Amino acid sequence: MLKRLFTSNTRIKLLTVFLMNIDEEYFIRELTRKLDEQINSVRRELENLKKMGLLKARAKNRKKYYHVNKNFIFLDELRGIIIKAVSSQDKITKDIAKMGDVKLLALSGQFLNKETETVDMLIVGSLDKERFARYLSEDLRTKRSVKFTIMNEEDFKYRKECNDKFIAEIISDPENQILIDKVT
Repeated sequence: MLKRLFTSNTRIKLLTVFLMNIDEEYFIRELTRKLDEQINSVRRELENLKKMGLLKARAKNRKKYYHVNKNFIFLDELRGIIIKAVSSQDKITKDIAKMGDVKLLALSGQFLNKETETVDMLIVGSLDKERFARYLSEDLRTKRSVKFTIMNEEDFKYRKECNDKFIAEIISDPENQILIDKVT
């Protein structure tokens, strides 16, 4: 959802870091390590956010530190969007992880407000299917029923090695969210 609203993955990551840690300040190299992004894209997006007025910068110990401008006019609204997006994904991750031994959880489709011909959720591992069915019908509020696939780790690895189109599309699509990845 945020990728459609905010076109840059780096910007989304920066917004999440700054708006979830509103009192913290960060320097560029620290952010590149934390976000696993290229320094040029981090630098560019920091400058964009500074030009918008969301961030401020100051020099300290020969480093340029960035922090949130608490007087930014849309601060509360932006923070609300980020918190809502992060907390719903975190809740889904925690809820499903409690249902068994989940090695991989990928969200697609309606969870990201996009059309998909495959699934909305891919789960690799073992889980309590009755509990999962109750969760989908009672706890998870979605526009339509969730299309999902559950497979064991061996099947997943085999299909990945064979370059299975279904697996490749889900794993390689940069818009999809891989919330758990413990596949060895």
